[in-house]
Amino acid sequence: MQNESSENGSRSLMGAFLDSGFFGIIKQERTFLIFIGIAFFVTGVVFENPSLAMWIGFMFAGYSAIANDSIQTIGTFLASNANRKWYVLWLYIGLIFVVTVSISWFSYSGDVSYQRLTSKGFAESPSSFTFLQIAAPLFLLIITRLRMPVSTTFLILSCFSADLSGIQSMLTKSLAGYFVAFIVAIIVWSLVSRIIKRVFTGEASFIWVILQWITSGALWSVWLMQDMANIAVYLPRQLATGEFVFFTLFIFLGLGILFYLRGDRIQQVVTEKSFITDIRSATIVDFVYAFILYYFKVVSVVPMSTTWVFIGLLAGRELAMSITDKSGHGKPLRKTMRLIGKDVLYAGIGLLVSIILAIAINPIIKDEILSMFF
Repeated sequence: MQNESSENGSRSLMGAFLDSGFFGIIKQERTFLIFIGIAFFVTGVVFENPSLAMWIGFMFAGYSAIANDSIQTIGTFLASNANRKWYVLWLYIGLIFVVTVSISWFSYSGDVSYQRLTSKGFAESPSSFTFLQIAAPLFLLIITRLRMPVSTTFLILSCFSADLSGIQSMLTKSLAGYFVAFIVAIIVWSLVSRIIKRVFTGEASFIWVILQWITSGALWSVWLMQDMANIAVYLPRQLATGEFVFFTLFIFLGLGILFYLRGDRIQQVVTEKSFITDIRSATIVDFVYAFILYYFKVVSVVPMSTTWVFIGLLAGRELAMSITDKSGHGKPLRKTMRLIGKDVLYAGIGLLVSIILAIAINPIIKDEILSMFF
């Protein structure tokens, strides 16, 4: 009996050890880690076969971009419609996706990126691939699993840039997007935060539901015009009919998985922000974000990081609410600054990883960077 008790005690201690720390993480994430391991193996098998590698890379990029970047646009939609059936939300957003990419495909002779890939450094379809180019979206999936709002644009497109100028153009436009969004958000929420506190009480009327669905749909469409380049970069610049059907169907089904998972872990980037689950506040966020993205779409066809615009918008909003609404919905200033700093840090980590991948893949970029310092 004593030996049996001792054995049971040992098993419970061993179980506690395995369920904590490093072993606990491995146990908790074993399904995801198995998938990543298989995906890296598949990448190693197919990357030297361009006709197969481009579709494998597309599928990796499609799911990783949907899981990471799209939460910027549909994250508030998910948060403020948590009480609705996931498949209703999926069909609405999915049909807008189909219409948006179809318009680009018809209007630009098979191009689904709204000409984002016609800019310098990305105009030519890849004729061969390296291991890291196909594996880049897998790194994005890993970072997404850590709930980091990194830039898909930098992490994937940097791997395909013909030279450093393409990355510099994306960086310049993305930084401009962050600061424009940050300033606009401070101005807007400084003006409306007190009104929100006074007016946005009780349950929202049905008109707000209608407005939010319209605004979210418009934002989602504009975001697609910017970010489809991150997925289509693996494929021919003009897709044939069969290729377009597969492209559209794969992403449509991927959206279904995302909605079924309710945004998965990266959704916390949205829900941890102040008062964002209220449908009225979510509508204002979506409207301002859509306006900024559309402005930058018109400015040039250079790809940009919508992630940086998104975290700039939320940072400005949080700061304005913290300063003007300390006793209401805003967080304490110190906590707000920590949130802003964390998002900027994660975006910076994503940029650093992107540059490292670009250097490892393209010797021209490596030489250009080294010449800047030596």
